Amino acid sequence: MLEKIIALSLRNKLIVLLFTLGVFGYGIFSVFQISIGAVPDITNNQVQVITTSRNLSTQDIEQYITYPVELEMANLPGVKEIRSISKFGLSVVTIVFEEDMGTYLPRQLIAEKIKTAIEKIPQGFGTPEMGPITTGLGEVYQYTLEVKPEFKDHYTITDLRTIQDWVVKRQLSGIKGVVEINTWGGYLKQYEIAIHSSSLKAMNISVNELFEAIEKNNSIAGGSYIEKTNQSYFIRGEGRVAKLEDIENIVVKNVNGNPVYVKNIAQVKFGHANRFGAITGNGEGEKVLGQVMMLKGANSKQVIDDVKHRVAEIEKTLPDGVYINGFLERSELVGKTTFTVAENLILGCLIVIFVVVLLLGNWRSGLVVASVIPLCLLFAISFMNILKIDANLMSLGAIDFGIIIDGAVIIVEFIAFQIASKSNQLVGLTKKKRQDEIDQITFKSASKMMNSAIFGQLIILIVFIPILSLSGVEGKMFKPMAMTFSFALVGAMLFCFTYVPVVASLFLKPREENPNSLSNRLINQLNSWYLPVITWALDNTKKVMYGAVGLLVLAVGVFSTMGGEFIPTLDEGDFVIQPVLKTGTSLTKTIETTTKIEAIILKNFPEVSQVVSRIGAAEVPTDPMSMEESDVIVKLKPKSEWVSADSKDELADKIKVAIEKQIPNMEVEFTQPIEMRFNELISGSRSDVAIKIFGEDLDILAQKAHEIEKAIKNVEGASDIIIEKTEGLPQMYVQYDRSKIAQFGLNIADLNDMIALGFAGKTAGNVFEGEKRFDLVVRLDESNRKNLEDLQNLYVTTPNGEQIPLRELAKIEYTEGPAKISRDDTNRRIVVGINVRNRDLQSVVDDVKKIIETKIDLPDGYRVAYGGQFENLQSAKARLMIAVPIALFLIFVLLHFAFGSVKEALMVYSAIPLSTVGGILFLWMRDLPFSISAGVGFIALFGIAVLNGIVLIEHFKELKHQGMTNMNELILKGTTDRLRPVLLTASAAALGFLPMAISTSAGAEVQRPLATVVIGGLFTATLLTMIVLPILFKIFDEKEFKKPKFKKVKNSDVLLIFMLLPFIGFSQQNNSELDSIFQKAISNNAGIKAGQLKIEKAKQATKLAYDFEKTNVYYSYDQNNLALNELPLKVFGAQQKFAFPTVYGAKKKLYKAEYEKEKTGFEIQQNQLKLQISQVYYQIVNVQHQEKLYRYLDSLYQNFSKASNRRFELGETNYLEKITAEAKFRQIKTKLSQLEKEKKAQLEVLQSLVQSDEKIVISNTISEPISTVTLNSSKDLYVSHLESFTKIYKSNESLQKQNWLPDFNLEYFQGRNNGLSQSLYGFQVGLSVPILFNGNIAKSKVAKLETQAWEAQKKQEETKIDSYIKQKQQEVEQQQQAISYYNEYGKKVSEEIIKVADSSYKHGEIDFFQYILSLENATTIQVDYLDAVKQYNTTILDLYYLNIEN
Repeated sequence: MLEKIIALSLRNKLIVLLFTLGVFGYGIFSVFQISIGAVPDITNNQVQVITTSRNLSTQDIEQYITYPVELEMANLPGVKEIRSISKFGLSVVTIVFEEDMGTYLPRQLIAEKIKTAIEKIPQGFGTPEMGPITTGLGEVYQYTLEVKPEFKDHYTITDLRTIQDWVVKRQLSGIKGVVEINTWGGYLKQYEIAIHSSSLKAMNISVNELFEAIEKNNSIAGGSYIEKTNQSYFIRGEGRVAKLEDIENIVVKNVNGNPVYVKNIAQVKFGHANRFGAITGNGEGEKVLGQVMMLKGANSKQVIDDVKHRVAEIEKTLPDGVYINGFLERSELVGKTTFTVAENLILGCLIVIFVVVLLLGNWRSGLVVASVIPLCLLFAISFMNILKIDANLMSLGAIDFGIIIDGAVIIVEFIAFQIASKSNQLVGLTKKKRQDEIDQITFKSASKMMNSAIFGQLIILIVFIPILSLSGVEGKMFKPMAMTFSFALVGAMLFCFTYVPVVASLFLKPREENPNSLSNRLINQLNSWYLPVITWALDNTKKVMYGAVGLLVLAVGVFSTMGGEFIPTLDEGDFVIQPVLKTGTSLTKTIETTTKIEAIILKNFPEVSQVVSRIGAAEVPTDPMSMEESDVIVKLKPKSEWVSADSKDELADKIKVAIEKQIPNMEVEFTQPIEMRFNELISGSRSDVAIKIFGEDLDILAQKAHEIEKAIKNVEGASDIIIEKTEGLPQMYVQYDRSKIAQFGLNIADLNDMIALGFAGKTAGNVFEGEKRFDLVVRLDESNRKNLEDLQNLYVTTPNGEQIPLRELAKIEYTEGPAKISRDDTNRRIVVGINVRNRDLQSVVDDVKKIIETKIDLPDGYRVAYGGQFENLQSAKARLMIAVPIALFLIFVLLHFAFGSVKEALMVYSAIPLSTVGGILFLWMRDLPFSISAGVGFIALFGIAVLNGIVLIEHFKELKHQGMTNMNELILKGTTDRLRPVLLTASAAALGFLPMAISTSAGAEVQRPLATVVIGGLFTATLLTMIVLPILFKIFDEKEFKKPKFKKVKNSDVLLIFMLLPFIGFSQQNNSELDSIFQKAISNNAGIKAGQLKIEKAKQATKLAYDFEKTNVYYSYDQNNLALNELPLKVFGAQQKFAFPTVYGAKKKLYKAEYEKEKTGFEIQQNQLKLQISQVYYQIVNVQHQEKLYRYLDSLYQNFSKASNRRFELGETNYLEKITAEAKFRQIKTKLSQLEKEKKAQLEVLQSLVQSDEKIVISNTISEPISTVTLNSSKDLYVSHLESFTKIYKSNESLQKQNWLPDFNLEYFQGRNNGLSQSLYGFQVGLSVPILFNGNIAKSKVAKLETQAWEAQKKQEETKIDSYIKQKQQEVEQQQQAISYYNEYGKKVSEEIIKVADSSYKHGEIDFFQYILSLENATTIQVDYLDAVKQYNTTILDLYYLNIEN
């Protein structure tokens, strides 16, 4: 198959080049279309259900909102996990679904369940809504609205918030890929009616009256329209308030005919909504922030570009002095990581090209191989574009061109070698003939090396399959990498048998290899260093093996001491600092603190360009922080401008010290923007390690959390230990006195409404300013809502119009309540978060676990679990424990297929443990912990490591087959022969990863462990493969040699074996001329084509096994067939007959047996054709050899005839000598003419067998004995053919037995008539049983007798084959004696006779007749030898191909 593709490619070079150009073009197109990101989006498939109820406490939120929502969502299909956070005024329930459910089905399911949940939530307590369709990578662009210094007095923070809501947000919302514009900070403008309690009481007006008056005086109405004088006049009643004066002049009540206006009892002003979040920036105080959230799955680069373009347009429409400051945008990180990937790919590509050119020693070959690199990359990018795989640090970060071009290197190197070795023959040819010859060389070379190349790439491809089994976070991280690498490898395989042969045939020139080239000198130098090492190793096998085992044990020991982490932390280039303030800290105090932190950082650290703090919750609270919680985002300058520190960890430590010095007793936690968001969304915690304590009582949970914090605070690497703030929220607790409430005729709902209206405010309508809309809110004046007394003095109107203070109806006091209640899968929990710095994750968790298990005593029903990054690490490790063994097993299976021997497969397999040694030691030397990146590196390494072993073992076997028996010599020759390809493969693969291993650019942290493992592993694998593997080969071979043989051998067989020893190896295997004729014959011979068609026919016939009888569809009308309404039925029906199910299986076996018979028959047909061709070929070679001999005699007799004529003319000799010389000369001429005619006749026969349009020319003129054969080859073929007949007869016998089984009949029908409202249905099932079985008995007996008769005939045929082989073996022995006589004695005698006769005749020592007699004797010996060779070759061919018919 592959050979045909190669041949087709070479015949259609232009089409192949156009196809390659097409791949290149589409690849370039895909480069500009593909979604580019920094890292894969590892957020799990989750939906947030957010409920805002501004006035409810934490416990009430949990009981009335969170619990009903959780309960509804728990039974949805595909739910993996449910997490929730309940805090004052806010409930966020996160539902995590299985990945295969997609993005929109879970949201649809939740939307349906939300409707049910709303019914269970009391009215007015809030409405659950789904969060935006975004992920941890969703916050692609964050900006603040800034005011230029000269305009500072022109705009308040409220004005900026209004500009953000009504100008900026609206214009950003229409961008493709943007799902939400979230607003944070500033004051939400409101029209506020601030009630004076004393005025209300004095005028005896209730709040409800005021509220009702405002609602009724702020409305619009329409009265349809009136037609007048051909026009329609639409009626519109405009009663909306438009300004503060309109509100002030609303009449609340008439007292004694005097109106009481709103302005008499309240102050009307611009106010703002109660807020739960704020933004500060650069130590300048409050700001307004906008957060662009990207749709899940959108192209981040495209979205950011579109947003920035729109921002530039929006800035033109902003008021004077206001501008947008995009302080945190993903494109910077995308740009940095893209640069890292591009840098590593380009450097890796250049290094690989350099290594290939250097070691191949031919720049043209190097360029051919190098051209495959961009093509493979573009091929991979094309498929990434088609399958919507993002281009990012992981998907493109692991491509090693050294591995990918391995197949191309093997093929091009061999093609170049073959062209160089035949350069002398090619140089003299015309351009067209030379190209034809180069095409032929390329075809043969590529065909020969294709299997090796494809097999090597297949192994690497298969080891990446287990990576595709990874799921969860690690699956999202590494699947794109495995898929991209696989695409590139598939591309390389495709180009190897299309593009590479074509370009090699066009570009490589026939020049002899320069022995003094840099490449050869380098290899010779390496050989000179390597030979002493391998020689010493062969003499010290035990030491070498002990050393290898020792290294392995050392590596295992080192690995056990190494720590572990999930994935190395990507340096995002920015910080997030999270100050930990006391629970219940006011928003004002938090703003003051963050502003101070910003000023400290900007003043002391010139590395920092901007600092922006996000406090509390945003408008869409996807990240539900309390008012004392904040994210201080520190934007850093490029590292080249740093002066205070060399690394981020050092800078973080210095910033922490500076903050603690100025603001004592405040803890700070350091993380990064994306990392923090990922951690929170994936595991519900922002920390690297989340120690989750589960239990019912919040006080006990908090107590145990503090105990754990105290116990683990000295653990090395646990830098930020933060307890989740669940307690200590200050509250003013109103406890109603129900008896007093009843006494005054009030109810609790009215009192609650009054409290909510007075302090939170209640919306009484809207005020429009053009398109802008603002709430009109009624609440107490600010001076009346400052402390506990104001709440106590809140006046409530009784049903009889009396007003009494709230303190008369309730007990009001200060208390503390829960600040936040977190739940995992409906169980309450508290988290102790740890951020790990300067140490690996696994080690920190191991230490923490030991301390908690020994020092912390948990009550019954309470438990500890570990989440965060550590949870992901454990999940990934468990998955790798399955994936790695599968990869190892697949490698072994492939090796076994390759070698067909468990022993040899195990020998090559030894490269895997040897490669892990280097991977582990290099990780240890670079102080890198084991991570999932490193684990994936090991999987890739295993695939690469075995390739060199395959190359080496194959060559050892080849040398052994050629007859090398001295094991040390064989190993020395094999290793030195294969040093160049082994070094080329390993160095290209290892050095291709070098840029990734040493890179310090953004994102290099993730690639570094993977590259380190592959480089280290290949280093030791190559070193140990070239030393340990030869030793293993020697040890296993010696054991095999010493293994006793128990099989008896006949004396005649021993004699035959010893006689044939000089001719071991069937030379036909190496006769390229004859092989070429075979190929042409197989392609062109009509008989062979007919045989192939017969096989295809038999193959297609196997489908006849499931041949069913025709379906009978019928219509029946019978007046006797009446329905219930006494009317005849019109019946439509269908009938089908089926044989018993096992009959089809028996038929299938029979047809398969027929197919096998055709296949073996075809192989015998091919065998016979090869025999006929071989016989004619060797006959022609024999004739050509005789021609050569007689031409030599012809030249002798011709010269002698001339000399005799001259001597006769001079009278020196008689007439008899003259005519005898002439007669001999004519006789030789006649013989030559006869040989020429015989040759032509045989060539015609050969042409008729090959049936090719191309004229066949035989260049071989030396008739030599064919070397001996593997005697079982053709015998096995004939035996298989006979066995196929046996299968046919037995299958037929089995089929006849199946006739005893019943057939099935199925019938379905329906009837109807005009009086029936619906059809009547019916069915019928029947069995056809063979009751009259005489015919079946006879058929079974006949089939059985046929089988028995065939078995006897088969035995006869096998006996005939065995006797034929023995007969031919005896003939070979006889003919071998004649050949041996010539080789040992006859050849020398013949040459000596001619030499002595020629000399003696010239000196006159013998006469003419003695001279002729001597020549005839010598010629007879040579001709007899050629006859003996002819007979011997005929017998050998008969024996090899088993020419039994003859």
